[in-house]
Amino acid sequence: MKDKLYDNADSFAVSFDEEWKNIDCEDLRLKIDKVFELLSDHPFLLSNPTNARKMAEFRVFSLKKF
Repeated sequence: MKDKLYDNADSFAVSFDEEWKNIDCEDLRLKIDKVFELLSDHPFLLSNPTNARKMAEFRVFSLKKF
């Protein structure tokens, strides 16, 4: 989906999930930071970094998606 990036949470969630599975790191907060580094040019992260962080933390810590 890297060729289709949109400035919305759904697009960011898909990209986040794709990158998350490729990073080997036990520290979940550090792993989120590493994913954010890889997605640093994603339109949603650029326009709304606070909500991108909240969404990522919700997926990891509240939904226990991973």
